[in-house]
Amino acid sequence: MKSLYLSLCILIMTSSCKTDSKTDSKTTSKNDSIALIERAKAIHDRVITLDTHCDINVKNFTDSINYTQNLESQVNLPKMKAGGLDVAWFIVYTGQDTLTDEGYKKAYDNAMSKFNAIHKLVEDIAPNQIELALNSDDVRRISKTGKKVAMIGIENGYPVGTDISNVEKFYNLGARYMSLSHNGHSQLCDSNTGEEDDIWLHNGLSDLGKEVIKEMNRLGIMIDVSHPSKESMRQMIELSKAPIIASHSSARALCDHSRNLDDEQLEWMKENGGVIQTVAFQAYTNTEKNDARNKAIKDIRKEIATSLGTKWYEWSEMKTLTDDEKEAFYEVRSKIVTLADEKASQMSYFPPKVNVADFVDHIDYMVEKIGLKHVGISSDFDGGGGVEGWSDASETFNVTLELVKRGYTEDEIEMLWSGNLLRVLDEVEAIAKKS
Repeated sequence: MKSLYLSLCILIMTSSCKTDSKTDSKTTSKNDSIALIERAKAIHDRVITLDTHCDINVKNFTDSINYTQNLESQVNLPKMKAGGLDVAWFIVYTGQDTLTDEGYKKAYDNAMSKFNAIHKLVEDIAPNQIELALNSDDVRRISKTGKKVAMIGIENGYPVGTDISNVEKFYNLGARYMSLSHNGHSQLCDSNTGEEDDIWLHNGLSDLGKEVIKEMNRLGIMIDVSHPSKESMRQMIELSKAPIIASHSSARALCDHSRNLDDEQLEWMKENGGVIQTVAFQAYTNTEKNDARNKAIKDIRKEIATSLGTKWYEWSEMKTLTDDEKEAFYEVRSKIVTLADEKASQMSYFPPKVNVADFVDHIDYMVEKIGLKHVGISSDFDGGGGVEGWSDASETFNVTLELVKRGYTEDEIEMLWSGNLLRVLDEVEAIAKKS
């Protein structure tokens, strides 16, 4: 009897120990997760978070509709504050058109309307909430005041036309980086889109493009290679006295798209001392996941677009639209995408979206390949960018959280978010001062 009693006691004690062990394990795991999130939040608050590519629509920069309101745009002041995004590079984007005086004039006017919109935001609409920065000292000074920071990049040098003095005019308006082409060959250089049909206009840089590169070096404007062709990039590096950037590109080894940089280009960037701003654009992050989901959700988007009195366009179809048609579509695109995603979330076994983890995979790859000092972060918000978990500026913290989960230190996260890009800007300005 005593033996039976002893056996029962041992069984009860063992069971009790096992239960306590499981509980302790769960509690420890939960506490570790909470501690990790708290650590990530503290890091996110301390570092300067900088996104090099946020497109704009001038219709959101008026007295009645503007970035002080939580608009449907992926970037605005309420969303920047909610997500802890400190610096947004607003983009003066112009789509590619004919290489004629008429085309150049239209592009120039379009560019000026965007410069004016950005200046209206920082000078008239919300000067107490956001300020324009022209250099790294400005970024740090403004951030310390608690205000958000605006910077300006030019996507496509097409508005320069054939008048090289426009480069200095754009610099004086605050532009601190410029790409020489977009989707289509410009008068300055070939575009990555030439890969599709292997038809090139200049076989790299045009003679005018070479002069523009020299002028950008002289003034202190960073050269952006995210849209130019690989040969254009090679010639830019050869010609430039200063390091260059890719304002919104990822690793081609992980996602085979001509907008991404292959391993050879990454090595060029390392040797040049430049930085690649990894982009959270689904099609440039994970082709397989993106294609599978797009195929499944295409009909849903078309149906919703029709119900809203418009038409759905795939990115491949966008090139057929005029600038006005593109802007009109961009105004409703995010709403269509959101509504389609909501409908898809209610369906079983729907293909998953490209997410923050997929995005940070590109950061990991490039850090390992060419070193942490050559890698940065961008979204391409309001221009097609955004992944699950970082779908707009309000979710910016999730990028920092993913980096912390993967073991990046605070110093490394600071370099990725802003330090590397600002270092290049400083070097470009230092070289300009010597000119």
